[in-house]
Amino acid sequence: MIESRDSSYVTKQGDARLVGDIGGTNARFGWQASAGARIEDIQTLACAQHQSLEAAIRAYLSLTGKPMPVVASLGMANPVTQDTVAMTNHHWQFSVTGMRRSLGLQRLCVLNDFTALALALPTLDASVLHPIGGGEKVVGAPMALLGAGTGLGVSGLLRGSGGGWVPLAGEGGHVSLTAHTQLEFDVVQHLQKLHGHVSAERVLSGAGLVALHDALNTLHGVRFEPLNDASQVLQTALTQNQGSAMEAVHLFCGFLGSVAGDLALTLGARGGVYIGGGIVPRLGQLFWQSPFRERFEAKGRMRRILQDIPVWVIDSPQSPALDGAAQALEEPH
Repeated sequence: MIESRDSSYVTKQGDARLVGDIGGTNARFGWQASAGARIEDIQTLACAQHQSLEAAIRAYLSLTGKPMPVVASLGMANPVTQDTVAMTNHHWQFSVTGMRRSLGLQRLCVLNDFTALALALPTLDASVLHPIGGGEKVVGAPMALLGAGTGLGVSGLLRGSGGGWVPLAGEGGHVSLTAHTQLEFDVVQHLQKLHGHVSAERVLSGAGLVALHDALNTLHGVRFEPLNDASQVLQTALTQNQGSAMEAVHLFCGFLGSVAGDLALTLGARGGVYIGGGIVPRLGQLFWQSPFRERFEAKGRMRRILQDIPVWVIDSPQSPALDGAAQALEEPH
């Protein structure tokens, strides 16, 4: 996380905050009247319709009639390791300090969007969590988080020495993808010829779902009209329940299960695995009927450990990352 603040600023719990969840396609903003207050006036703006992140922020404030706040915290679908942030899934680029000054903010925090979502995990309401197998979570144990949308976000939450939670900031979506079936080997080999390195995100994302659909048609020798986006693949799979779109969804869920199982083992995530992102909730029953859980547990001698780890799909009308962005303002840095 990168934070910029005016040297004279002293944190006040009553300061209004702007919070944001910035993806490659959409930017979601909300307003928090003071620390701990409910996030309200949530609006979603299309990134393509705004020249810069600063322009999108100003558009949100104009749309809602809000004044420029004192403090802002933004989760972004991007690595955030230095003052200059250049989005990998969109053309926006900015300096954290420069934008704070341009907007007239006293304090601005920018962090990875899945780091923000990880901070929100302990406070998620049960109504937005949909279980997909496993036993009971171990309270206080590490939690794992991943989710497919414009890209593949990966994070986790560990208990700190002071009793609080420490979010992990990384780029786990770019780990190498491994295949388990002959068809998966063929698909990965096909993608290697096109791209060289095949990361998990190469298939576990909106563009990845399209890539799976196209690869399957090519491998099967089927003449096809290339689809433009994941929505077309999902809609075709949900309505026709057969063909290459359905097969692509099946592969997608299997690959996601394998990656989620690897993450759970890496973190020792006995506190549970959480599936975020925009794609999985749209699959509905297709996901529950998919090979996800079997592939999640299919880790040889580690199967017994993974069988006990609960997995939940996060399906919330409000982006929980907004709550996490607000929580980031309360964490010691």
